[in-house]
Amino acid sequence: MIESGFAYVAVLLFIAAVIVQLDKKYRKFFDYVPGIVVLYFAVMTFSTLGLWKKTDEINFYYTQLKNNVLPVMIFLMLLHCDLKKIFRLGPRMLLGFFSASVTIGAGFVVTYFLFKSHFEPHTWKTFAALSGSWMGGTGNMAAIQLALGVSDSQMGYTLMMDSINYAVWVMLLLAVVPYAKHFNHWTKADTSQIDEVGASLMADHGDRPQNMSFSDLILLLGSAFAVAALAQYVAPMLPTSAFISTYSWTVILTTVVGIIAAMTPLGKVAGISPLASLMLYLIVALIGSRANFAELSQAPFYIFCGFVILLVHAVLLALIARLFKLDLFTCGVASLANIGGVASAPILAAAYSEVLVPVGVLMGMLGYVIGTGGGLLVGKILSMI
Repeated sequence: MIESGFAYVAVLLFIAAVIVQLDKKYRKFFDYVPGIVVLYFAVMTFSTLGLWKKTDEINFYYTQLKNNVLPVMIFLMLLHCDLKKIFRLGPRMLLGFFSASVTIGAGFVVTYFLFKSHFEPHTWKTFAALSGSWMGGTGNMAAIQLALGVSDSQMGYTLMMDSINYAVWVMLLLAVVPYAKHFNHWTKADTSQIDEVGASLMADHGDRPQNMSFSDLILLLGSAFAVAALAQYVAPMLPTSAFISTYSWTVILTTVVGIIAAMTPLGKVAGISPLASLMLYLIVALIGSRANFAELSQAPFYIFCGFVILLVHAVLLALIARLFKLDLFTCGVASLANIGGVASAPILAAAYSEVLVPVGVLMGMLGYVIGTGGGLLVGKILSMI
């Protein structure tokens, strides 16, 4: 059993390396099951088998890497960004985002109505907090918990739902990426805008030098880490609220600098894509390392309710997609921008195309804005049932 933080990270990177090599060798399989999904599932399996232990050292490595590597990844991926072209997606992406928010809220209301007699009296408050998390992020959940006076002990099952159901949902959304064409055919979605943006940005990449050099790699890494560190230094100086935390500011600052840097010669340096992908795989491995299939045996009823919420959300969102002819990329990223926030939405966007990562970032940030208000509204409705 691994108890060393360094060994823990080394094993995660080695697992990622093996899967990337398998991806190159067995393309037919990985065309249907993305390498990111295989990585997530593999790491989650090893976590379940107890390959590593959640020691203080490992927890420290996990927290430090996840919190620090994410802004580095966002900066690198945003170097591919042409924001003017991304904004062409605006109205449809906003429709998808708010449709996801409303259907998540509906999922909580329907589930609480169906199983109210099985819940403890305070459950509506904890569900309100969880809905805040699933419409925004952990900061929104904490704000609602404080607003409704929910104790940490009462949040136990809800936090388990937030971890387990979220982990499975991320894996599922990544797994359905190869089937986007079938979903889009069913909804009769016009993907020309997204395809045009993706093709245009990819064409821009084609004009960039492809022969990476040591100077290119060290410039990109040095710049990305410097920007992330500077953002973390400045973020605590900025005002926070129930909607924007210090970490939110870190992401916002990194995003702004990344967008600006994309318009400079730095955005044309070779090596951006492989370095960004390396960070992406490391983050996915870290997230998967905290998931555990064995936890499904604990509080099974609450876990079941979490899946009912997600099922209601998925069915209603699919119907809205059919009605307004939305594509799977829009629906998937909108869903994960709500449920997973800025830490997850860019990962799913990257699974479709790295150049669309900014869409995931922007939608994830929007979740922070509406999460607290949306969760409190859901709580008000639950309290009346």
